[in-house]
This record gives sequence, structure tokens and C-alpha cells, in this order.
Amino acid sequence: MKVIIDAMGGDNAPREVVRGALLANKEFGVDITLVGRGEDILQVLKDDGVADLPQGVEIAHAEQIITMEDSPSNVVKEKPESSMLVALKLLNEGKGDVLITAGSTGALLIASTLIVKRIKGVRRGALVPMMPTPDGYCILIDCGANVAVTEEYMLQFAYLGSAYSKLALGIENPRVGLLNNGTEATKGTQLHQNTYNLLKKAKDINFIGNIEAREAVMGGADIIVSDGFSGNIYLKAVEGTGVFFAGMIKTMFKRNILTKFAALLCYKDIKALKNKMDYREIGGAPLLGLSKPIFKAHGSSDARAIRGAIKQSMPYAKCNFTECISGQMEFMKELAASANIPDDSGESQ
Repeated sequence: MKVIIDAMGGDNAPREVVRGALLANKEFGVDITLVGRGEDILQVLKDDGVADLPQGVEIAHAEQIITMEDSPSNVVKEKPESSMLVALKLLNEGKGDVLITAGSTGALLIASTLIVKRIKGVRRGALVPMMPTPDGYCILIDCGANVAVTEEYMLQFAYLGSAYSKLALGIENPRVGLLNNGTEATKGTQLHQNTYNLLKKAKDINFIGNIEAREAVMGGADIIVSDGFSGNIYLKAVEGTGVFFAGMIKTMFKRNILTKFAALLCYKDIKALKNKMDYREIGGAPLLGLSKPIFKAHGSSDARAIRGAIKQSMPYAKCNFTECISGQMEFMKELAASANIPDDSGESQ
């Protein structure tokens, strides 16, 4: 498979992005197209003592760079030759199987919708990070791409998340939970109550009802469905809690000679916990709902995180995700129509 990488996207580009791509090329045997300023990419190789591009690695030159100061709504018009947009065009033209970028999330959301486009009938794309649980991971959909949503968006999030869990993550019958402030059907806003009623009628997904944040953290569901506003708060709360406890554990074990000895005895378990909480192990979050596979890596990604994003993207790039969702769209439309949800099909592309 071929991975298209926005080599100029992210805080540590192009150095860490290029290094991570070369790691993945060597370890996983994937072909790589590095999109960005050719001279900058070649300089990274030179600095690392690499004389020639490794087999399976090529460069697609793109002169412009999207920065965090650029307005996401204007980049398509103002920076058509930026590395992100050139990469999206290559993906749309079928010159790669998946795209990975650590660049501006806002720019990616807008540009990917305009260039790659959403799956026909899908109202909004959604960012879907992996969230640690005691026994593994669950996925959160949406984590911030869509602040204002409708019941139909949430219904589609459930189907998108379920298809991804089955096809890319290998979960046979993933449990779908609706993030809410209680488990009762009458809890939450009118949006949450209406969404609950829709999901109860849905077929081909394993809806288990409302789920509170504390149960979600403990692995109470495989898929956490949320609006982007609540999902982003949940995501950042979990991230902050992880940083807090990591600091507390480190302080505790460094207290005296006895606690340092105890740390040595627990070293393997501490390392396993640290790896689970480390975003670099996962690397990126898929942007589901687009007609082609796209992964958003963390803006501060280093080489290890880029490598992790490429590894995570491989099962998604190889599965028939778009076909699966397309086959379920008619039922989703009928279900939404039965609930008298306004049709915004004019925005579906």
C-alpha cells in the first residue's frame, strides 16, 4: 500500500515527519509519498546521513505551507499549492491509499470536504481518537470536528464508528454508547433524548444505551457517540487526568530510597501504563465519513507518533469502509425521515 504524507504539517515538520515515514517504510514495507518542499525533505535525509531516497519512498513537491496562523476557511483559495492540499489532491486522484497529516485540523476538515468529499449521504465528517480503557481502547466519535450537531449526525456517527470498529479494529459486535449525564432514556438535552430514541430503532449496530463519562473511561462501551463539544471536553479531561496521575506516580516513587526500589519492582507495569497513555503509540485519529481514508496526527507529533499513525492507518486503508457505509445510508435516511428530522442533503457533499 502507498501512504501519502503531508511532510510540512505539524510543529516538528519536516524533520520528525520524514523520520517517522522512513521508520514505517522500513518496518512495515509501505510505500511513501512525502509531500512538501523537496529541498527541505532532502536536507533531512542528508542530516541523517541518508544519501538516497530509500526504495518505495518518493517526493511530491509542494512549495506552500499551511501555518496555524492561516484561516482554515481561506486555505483552499489562498494556498492551493500547500503540502496539505497537494496531498489531498493526490489522494483524491487515487495516487495513494491513505493520507496522514499533523497539520491544521481546521484546514484539514474544510479542505478534505471540498477536495476528497464526504461519502454520499454522510452529513459531516468526524474525528475519531482511540481512548484508553483498563482492557484496551474504545473510540470516541466525535471529538471536536462538529460542535453543533443534529440527531441525524449523531445517528451517522454511531454507524461510522461501528463500521470502523468492525472493519479496521476487528471488533465483532462493538457496543455503542451515547455519552450522557445519566443512563436513563430521559436524561440529557432534547438532542440527546431524540438521538437515544433513534439509536434504539437502529439496526446493524449494538446500541447499549446512554453511558456516563466515568463508565466510558472504564470500558463500558467500544464506541462513545457524542457531539463534538461534549466529546472534546471528555477527550481533554481524560488527557489531563492522565498527565496528572503520571506526575503524581512519578513524585510518589521518587520520594525516598524505598519508593525508588518499589519503582524498580513495578517497572514493567509502569512502562505498560505509560505506553497506553502515550498518544504516540496510537499516532493519529481517522477522519471518518470522507470518501478516502484520512488520518490526523497530533500537531506535536515526533517520528514515533508519525510511525504510529501510519501503523494505525493500514487496516483502515485496506478495508471496504466506504462501501459498508454506503450500503447503510438508505436505512439511516429512512430512520431520520421517520423522526421528522429536516433534510440537509444540499450539504451532503
